[in-house]
Amino acid sequence: MSAGRSADGREVQIPLQQVAPSLIPPLSAAPPITPPSHRPANPWPLIESAAQQGVPAGFLPLHGGFRDHFVETPEAKYCCEACRLVLCQPRQTECGHRFCQSCINDILSHQNPMCPADREPLFKDKIFRDVCCHREIMALKVYCRSEANGCQEQMSLQQIPDHLNVCPFFEVPCPLGKCKERMMRKEIPDHLSWKCKHRETTCEFCATKMPLTDLQKHKETVCPAFPVSCPNHCSFSSLPRSELSSHQHDCPKAQVSCQFHRYGCTFKGLNQDMRQHESTFAAEHLRMMANRNCSLENKMEDVKGELMERYKVLPALSSRLSELENQNEELREKNRQMEQKLATMQKLMSSHSEKLLEVELELRSLRLLRDEVENLRGTLENVRTRLSALEQGGRSGSGSTTHTLASLENQLSRHDDMLSVHEIRLADMDLRFQVLETASYNGTLIWKIRDYKRRKQDAVAAKTLSLYSQPFYTGYFGYKMCARVYLNGDGMGKGTHLSLFFVVMRGEYDALLPWPFKQKVTLMLMDQGSSRKHLGDAFKPDPNSSSFRRPSAEMNIASGCPLFVSQSVLEAGSYIKDDTIFIKVTVDTSDLPDP
Repeated sequence: MSAGRSADGREVQIPLQQVAPSLIPPLSAAPPITPPSHRPANPWPLIESAAQQGVPAGFLPLHGGFRDHFVETPEAKYCCEACRLVLCQPRQTECGHRFCQSCINDILSHQNPMCPADREPLFKDKIFRDVCCHREIMALKVYCRSEANGCQEQMSLQQIPDHLNVCPFFEVPCPLGKCKERMMRKEIPDHLSWKCKHRETTCEFCATKMPLTDLQKHKETVCPAFPVSCPNHCSFSSLPRSELSSHQHDCPKAQVSCQFHRYGCTFKGLNQDMRQHESTFAAEHLRMMANRNCSLENKMEDVKGELMERYKVLPALSSRLSELENQNEELREKNRQMEQKLATMQKLMSSHSEKLLEVELELRSLRLLRDEVENLRGTLENVRTRLSALEQGGRSGSGSTTHTLASLENQLSRHDDMLSVHEIRLADMDLRFQVLETASYNGTLIWKIRDYKRRKQDAVAAKTLSLYSQPFYTGYFGYKMCARVYLNGDGMGKGTHLSLFFVVMRGEYDALLPWPFKQKVTLMLMDQGSSRKHLGDAFKPDPNSSSFRRPSAEMNIASGCPLFVSQSVLEAGSYIKDDTIFIKVTVDTSDLPDP
């Protein structure tokens, strides 16, 4: 390292190559530099891979051997057989000849490489580093590489890098970075003080420090203390730039408008004539202000009248706004109820779609049974036809005909039995189909009882004491239930009342449901008249009653109201129409968990 001084007296350290990568561009990207005419160019170009080889950068030549000026002529054993220069990083071949590393690499890059000295073939794995020769070469004495610039120092080749870091004659770039010039290290202080266009300088007007290249632009554009002339060419020939704005306001030669221009005055003139104008036209200015004032008062009266009119409408608007808010609240409530109904309907539709699929499957099997019955009936008719024919022939036939007739009678008997079985199954499937068609899965049963008079007479005559409704459910996977009615009453209500009961039945998904049954039950007799005065009763199940435990049989013991409605009230009102009554049973499913 070598120390120089910049223009402001600071010490600057100059390395062998450059101070920092940010100050000087890399040599591979830098433009070529033409050396001064009185000084030869540096014959020692840099090699980029030197640092990777453990050698200081700038010390090794790019190609071939050392071109340094040796104090004594080197012996022939130190010279490369290819480039004839002093060996750089020597390599020895199997035949005993020495080459520079870059030279031997060039030779080995050719096909079938041979030694240029004795034409022996060369093999890469038979070539080795000659450490002893390298050490002897590095000890040879040479002149400084800046000898052409005036340095007379002598040193060993190995000491060249250290010397060049301090040699005052070695060429280095300007340490300021932006400057592209190169100079001898000893010339740096003068360059930084007087020659460098990027050296730091101080503005003589505002004392701001900046590079010399920016000084002129700074003075011409932004320097606050730089003297400028008034653009109006008044008596102030020069004033600081920072005071120009305030001077423009007071400059006697400045072109200004009358301060009463907002009231209608159109005068424009120099600042120095404005006082005379104001004194001359004072009365006119007062008149303009009075006219403006009257105009403003008239506008204020108009605005006040308009505000009063709007104020009168305000209570009505406020009332209307309240009504709209109430209507909006009602619409929101209706919307919420509709959303709840929609959700319920969606659930119901989902369960009904699943049940419809089941009904379709049942209907398909029912159709197959009907087809089978029709086939059996056709077969039976054929058998009967054949039997009749055989009977007619049997009267004139032999004993074999009698045997055939007995066989056919047995077949006819079997077919009759099979037909009876199929008819029973068909009737059972019809009943199941009707149950599936009328089943409800939302916890609500609407039970239509036809032929009321006949059914009641059967109850009075003790033929049919009670009737069961079709099953209904709290959900597709919910509780299975039905209603039971005594048209002539039961227990305390026998002969005087209609008794209505609620029955919990055994379902397919009871294992997934909570027990005992705890849902609220509402029983209702529907009024078919216009008044719609339905009769109803509700109860919460007793958890200790066996009627609401999980059924172990087909259904539990019925529980309900023996005195639900008196016979006189039932038959006197509009509860019976077209010899039909309607009974509604509702089970609360709002707090029922999903299975």
